[in-house]
Amino acid sequence: MFLAYACSRKIKVYQLDVKSNFVNGELEEEDYIKQLVGFVLSHQEDYVCRLKKTLYGLKQDPRAWYASLDECLHQQGFKKGRIDNNLYIKVDQDNLIIIKVYVDDIIFGSNDDRLSKNFPTKIQSEFEMSLPGEITYFLGLYISQRDKGIFIYQTKYIKEMLNKFKMEDCKPVLTPMVIGCKLSLKDSSKDVDQRLYRSMIGTLLYVTTSRPDIMQVVGQVERFQATPKKYHIISIKRIL
Repeated sequence: MFLAYACSRKIKVYQLDVKSNFVNGELEEEDYIKQLVGFVLSHQEDYVCRLKKTLYGLKQDPRAWYASLDECLHQQGFKKGRIDNNLYIKVDQDNLIIIKVYVDDIIFGSNDDRLSKNFPTKIQSEFEMSLPGEITYFLGLYISQRDKGIFIYQTKYIKEMLNKFKMEDCKPVLTPMVIGCKLSLKDSSKDVDQRLYRSMIGTLLYVTTSRPDIMQVVGQVERFQATPKKYHIISIKRIL
């Protein structure tokens, strides 16, 4: 939806990558660690170190990082989305800048080039981040911004999916489902692994982002996740 909106408003989308994001969060609790090997104080080996910021492996890492970033963005005048807490919006007269955060990846865009250039400068003064550039890869999506619109590809994700379910060497078929196929809850074929079936469904649902041609058949096979049968999983393999 972010990309669709950017495309409709002809907004150029950029990407920032946070370096060591989980060591940027401020801790609210008192946490201690042992002295690090090679940095132990002589005659004070029983001393411990109190953490001022988060460290990889702490359960508080994600929460502390998001809290630090949230505070920084609010100080710059951004407002958090009511439905999506990872979406931030800032309106400056008739100009708009929108930001989407996913762990250590931040994508943003504005209808004013000035705002797009100023935002990375301000955020880099608070956190260590890579230099901004046009978005090309995000959450398994290859993204290409052209004059005619924004194009999305999932080539890498689809290859990894086929490899995961050992379907990479199978012969292709012309249609995702056999013509006239009718799936039923009363199927008499053997039961199959429910976790495997649900994993296949979940993976295929994400592929519909760039492949709407399989959306209808994926919607049909996902109805049988409670008690999947052999014939149901055969239908999924045909989609793959």
